[in-house]
Amino acid sequence: MSRQVFFYDAPDRFVAGTVGLPGRRSFYLQATASGRTTSVALEKTQVAALAERIDELLDEVVRRSGGNAPVPAVSPTELSDTAPLESPVEEEFRVGTMALAWDGEDERMIVEAQALVELDADNDEDLADAEERLLQDDENGPPMLRVRLTGTMARAFAKRALEVVNAGRPPCPLCSLPLDPEGHVCPRQNGYRRDA
Repeated sequence: MSRQVFFYDAPDRFVAGTVGLPGRRSFYLQATASGRTTSVALEKTQVAALAERIDELLDEVVRRSGGNAPVPAVSPTELSDTAPLESPVEEEFRVGTMALAWDGEDERMIVEAQALVELDADNDEDLADAEERLLQDDENGPPMLRVRLTGTMARAFAKRALEVVNAGRPPCPLCSLPLDPEGHVCPRQNGYRRDA
């Protein structure tokens, strides 16, 4: 079976978003262009890591170009996207591996998200071989979302993604674990609750 690649070159919209209530949210990357939308599911930590790495890569591009690259230092306010994900959110696959690159010729950020794949291996050597085959851009590989963004769009994506990650449950002031709406058993209080 040939690999399914969802390719978006300068999409109308590329965002990270969630479905559900804080504490029970599902995270997605969603690309939209020319009336088609692709949504892929991933973990909160993957969204945070992707946003941080995009910002780091863009900062490096600006540094290496001596400030001449078409990349803003911060996300422009006019590109702020606070709209929810396009509905219905239909998951194409769950993300396992992500990659970033900068195309210096076209001055575009390339974001790739590849489907999670279970590797069967009897030993470490077989596992290493299976991982190497997986990383090759093979026509029989797992499904992939590939998006090409301008520097400005990439900055806007990273800003929104970090806002989405940080919009979850507030941390407990004592233990820093997330507070649930139903209550919180804080390990720092050792199960003891004082009456007011």
